[in-house]
Amino acid sequence: MKTLLILRHAKSGRDDPHMADHDRPLNERGKRAAKEAGRFLRDADLVPDLIVSSTALRARKTAQKAAKQCDYPRAIELEEQLYLGNGPTHYKVVRKIDTRCKRLLLVGHNPGISDFLSQLLSADEEMPTAGLAVVQLPIKEWKELTARTRGRLLRFWQPADSK
Repeated sequence: MKTLLILRHAKSGRDDPHMADHDRPLNERGKRAAKEAGRFLRDADLVPDLIVSSTALRARKTAQKAAKQCDYPRAIELEEQLYLGNGPTHYKVVRKIDTRCKRLLLVGHNPGISDFLSQLLSADEEMPTAGLAVVQLPIKEWKELTARTRGRLLRFWQPADSK
């Protein structure tokens, strides 16, 4: 069994209309929520073996803040395909993960990350900003993950749960 943690980036700012979407930073609420997600991972004993994040600034910062709060010991891997990637792209990214990784955290964007989660669960799921899904997968190696694989939702966390 593998555990997949799926985290949508936290709330970002849109203050500068000339700023490229890829470069949008987290706003203050987003910074707090990213830290809360990391504390949830730590407190629930769900520290990932590997974190893979979209290259977009808001996703990278979400991953960094969560990683720091849960005492994640490694470097965060960046995956350009997760930025604006659709559901099938997420499968491709996950299938490349080393089999020694038991618990993987993906940090990405809507609509792709919600589409990916919905397909994994055979349910219509919408990931809110900083929403975190904990999905158990009936596979031994990440390369076994296919569009027919069905996971089991163990937990769903969002920032409002910390209040």
